[in-house]
This record gives sequence, C-alpha cells and structure tokens, in this order.
Amino acid sequence: MTQEIDSTTIEFIRIHRVARLATANAEGQPTVVPVCYVFDSANVYTPIDEKPKSVQPSLLQRVRNIEVNPTVALVIDDYSEDWNQLVYVLVRGTAEIVSPVGDAVEHARAVALLREKYPQYRSMELEERPIIKIKPERIKRWAPADELRAQ
Repeated sequence: MTQEIDSTTIEFIRIHRVARLATANAEGQPTVVPVCYVFDSANVYTPIDEKPKSVQPSLLQRVRNIEVNPTVALVIDDYSEDWNQLVYVLVRGTAEIVSPVGDAVEHARAVALLREKYPQYRSMELEERPIIKIKPERIKRWAPADELRAQ
C-alpha cells in the first residue's frame, strides 16, 4: 500500500475488536458480516474460525465472493449517541484466501497475530483453516472533529 496512514488511524484499527466485512459476488450482490481481525500495518487478516457455520469454510458466501470478486471493504467504527463522538475507518482493498498449505509461512504468522489479540482463538485449530487477507488500497478515517479541522 502506498498511502501513508497516520498513527491515530493505525491505533484505531489495531485496538478495535470487530469490523464489518463487505464482499460482493460476480453480479455485484453484496454480503456483509461481522469479523474479528488483526492489522499488521500492511495487511488485515480475518480467519474462517470454528464458530458455528452452516456450511464448509470454502462454501461460505464471503469466501465464494472473494474467489470471483476480490474487491472488498472493511468498516471499523465507534457509535455514540453523542454524534460528535462518531468515528469510523473504511478500508478498501483486495482480498485473497491464505491457505495453511500453499501459504504456510504467512498463514502461521497471521494465526499467531490473531491468537495474540483474541484469547478465544488459542483453543481453536486456526492452523487448519483458511484466513482472509485484505491488502488495503485506501484507508479513510472519518470523525466530526476531523471535519471541523479541515474547514
């Protein structure tokens, strides 16, 4: 990614625990799901974990969407009834599926980062499951205070 990201935005992304991942199929039909993730300042990783799923990992809609249309968006936000406190970060980028077999080194590193951030993942067999890698192309942070400073 060539875009410079300020330290406030990097910290916002790193400390938050959940985001919403938007994918779309070949026809542009969107799917949005909440995800756990890590950000290593270059890429975002989100696992296909062991939480109950109705289908095999490779058949999940988000995985099928990425395989035919790798363009994705990820939103990380803070909501407040005081709308002067609203903040969000929008990450637009390209996603790919990182396999524990084909991409063993990167996959193992992502698993270690995920387990460090989320203790729940320490008892899951993430090393056997695919991980979604998002390569950011644009990261935008928005907050009312940012808008006031820009005027």
